[in-house]
Amino acid sequence: MIKIKTPEQIAEFKKSDVLSKAALRHAGRLIKPGVSTMEIDRAVENYIRLRGGTPSFKGLYGFPGSVCASVNEEIVHGIPSPTRFLNDGDIITIDTGATVNGWVGDNAWTFFVGTVSDEVKGLCEVTRDCLKAGIAAAVPGNHLGDIGYAVQSLAEKHGYGVVREYVGHGVGRAMHEDPNVPNYGKKGRGVKLQVGMTIAIEPMITLGTYKNHTLANGWTVVTNDGLPSAHYENSIAITADGPVILTEDEEGPWCNLQGGEA
Repeated sequence: MIKIKTPEQIAEFKKSDVLSKAALRHAGRLIKPGVSTMEIDRAVENYIRLRGGTPSFKGLYGFPGSVCASVNEEIVHGIPSPTRFLNDGDIITIDTGATVNGWVGDNAWTFFVGTVSDEVKGLCEVTRDCLKAGIAAAVPGNHLGDIGYAVQSLAEKHGYGVVREYVGHGVGRAMHEDPNVPNYGKKGRGVKLQVGMTIAIEPMITLGTYKNHTLANGWTVVTNDGLPSAHYENSIAITADGPVILTEDEEGPWCNLQGGEA
């Protein structure tokens, strides 16, 4: 069931989203060659807890980390590890969630580690543009298919793959609420968007095939061809005036960080 939020509830919800974005920025500032993914995880957990929140991912469905840290060909759900060190030329997606007063903020960003190839930069730039296109389509009266079409058509125009099995979602009192928000679709299809809906839009775009599999750890999803994947996510509210990015803090929605705007 889709849960429509009042303006007052959205204002409360935004507190968790702002903390989630601030935690994501904090992670971005730590990323450099030689850093372990566990160092990032612990720093983000401390950052969230010191500001009165709790890490939304830790223990969710049994996930062991406070962030998902997915490197290179890892699409989503990378498990932080003290023995996984970042190398120059890598990309890493950090997915953070912060819970404040029962509301769950959720966002993700793909960051550069040192100097990355132009090919990988291009993938990340287009995936960021796919996020922006998806958000722009999230207006009252449109449908979920309009969001998916905006993402898919832009990604495939550049020759990239669009992951099918993992999608965006409703978000609010729980990390995953109805409806699912696919990154592919047809205009005018699917659930009609209403004022008061809050959703997480999160394109997962691949350099090669979109086909994937899960590693033996039961969590980490990787591309079948071993080529890189990028992933960007913001939580938004659908309002009468258009989409509002909730995962936006005092630095604004598109502040420059390693790996692009966050």
